[in-house]
Amino acid sequence: MSDDFEAQLAGVGALVEPARRALFFFVAEQPEAVGREQAATACGLPLHTAKFHLDRLVDEGLLEVEFRRLSGRTGPGAGRTSKLYRRSPREVSVSLPERRYDLAGDIFAEAIDRSLRDGVEVGRAVVEVAESRGRLLAATSEDVPGGSDIDRTAALLARHGYQPRGGDGAVCLANCPFDRLAREHTELVCSMNLSLVGGVLAGLGCDSLEAVLEPEEGLCCVKTRRRA
Repeated sequence: MSDDFEAQLAGVGALVEPARRALFFFVAEQPEAVGREQAATACGLPLHTAKFHLDRLVDEGLLEVEFRRLSGRTGPGAGRTSKLYRRSPREVSVSLPERRYDLAGDIFAEAIDRSLRDGVEVGRAVVEVAESRGRLLAATSEDVPGGSDIDRTAALLARHGYQPRGGDGAVCLANCPFDRLAREHTELVCSMNLSLVGGVLAGLGCDSLEAVLEPEEGLCCVKTRRRA
């Protein structure tokens, strides 16, 4: 399970508690940051309860805090600064099994931009962008544990929802992060997926492995195998 996925689960879990959920939606719907007293009154909660839940929402990254004087005045006699809450720009989305439609969307958007700008055929642009994104995923994952090429590849792909299974010189991927798209647009999405995993291998320097298309029931269409 990826660190990001665990953070997403924690964010959603924070909204299970009814009082906390009510406070979040109240704050999120306001055009300006609101204070604890205003939020507590609106949600019918004791002030100490509202304080606790609002700060928990901040800890989970769902709300942000700012400090300012509600009077709008400055200088002596302007009053104390107040702790105010507003919605965080963070997006929270959880799917089980883990899906990464955001990543696919980023790749497709960049590929379309490249196609329009440079006159590159869209399918080719998707493949090129996906490989570059795979290399970037590897380059920005400096804490990938050591070990064999298979171990390192499995560790990184696990962080992005693939649920890798190693063995017999190959890494099978038990989950496709782009499953629904792959079922509806198989050729395009599988070629993107192949290039993405290939880019990961290249970025990690795992020269003993190659990404191959080997569709199999219940598995992602891509596997990594030892080069012949």
